[in-house]
Amino acid sequence: MRTAWTELPGQLQAAIKDRAGRIRALQPATRGNHADFASTLYTPDGRVFVKAARKVSTDVDGPEVRALRWEAAINPYVAELAPRLLWRAEAGGWLALGFEHVAGRHADYSPGSPDLAALDRVIRTLQETVTPEAVKGRVERRWTLADVDVSGAAGDVLLHTDINADNLLITPDERVYLVDWAFVARGAAWVELGLMIPWLIKAGHSPSRAAAWAERFPAWNRADSAAIDAFSMALAQCWRVRCEHNQAEWVAERAALTRQWAEHRLRGREVNGVGEKPSGVSWA
Repeated sequence: MRTAWTELPGQLQAAIKDRAGRIRALQPATRGNHADFASTLYTPDGRVFVKAARKVSTDVDGPEVRALRWEAAINPYVAELAPRLLWRAEAGGWLALGFEHVAGRHADYSPGSPDLAALDRVIRTLQETVTPEAVKGRVERRWTLADVDVSGAAGDVLLHTDINADNLLITPDERVYLVDWAFVARGAAWVELGLMIPWLIKAGHSPSRAAAWAERFPAWNRADSAAIDAFSMALAQCWRVRCEHNQAEWVAERAALTRQWAEHRLRGREVNGVGEKPSGVSWA
């Protein structure tokens, strides 16, 4: 449940007004679930999109605040893809970021959608972007809950890791923006594609068609098949564990999608005579 503007600390409200100007109206975001506060502010100088999160204590950041700091750190390096960060405000035990407002629609990943071409371009641009030193997170360290070796996911390519359809905005003039960089990391280039497959399945693609879409990228075709298998299984296992502790509908949906992809990979292993799934992995 997000925090309303009227519930924000007075110090933070004042700091935001000092940077954004007088607020004529605001429109809360209807999608996303990470920032404690997310709204479009209408000011005399135009619209600005604001995300904010509360700290655990005065001097201790929680995960949402850390995610906002990562977004702020990466923003100067991804100007071709992301809305520009205009300002930041830290007051009242909260951190707020003000971004250039993008008036666009969310992408459509369904089979045959022209937005898939835009997704293709965004991923290629992202993978051609030099990974800045500011990106410290290593993607292979995210799935330690599963008893599967995911060291094959290691690398130094810049990864957004959450290019779901809500995070790809397309403006009326067909410019494409990639938003919500909270989970930016470095890793092998094929990992971004592996993370896309469950989103494509959600949009109506079969697992085999989703995997075929990934094959347009050289990084996917060069990747070690066993590393992709292990990654898919670790992803499904971790979402299953998360589902046990978080009953939110979106968590259950994500667990089901990742399991569907992992089971598709497992069937491929069996057909090709590779063998059973790695020991320790259970989806039951």
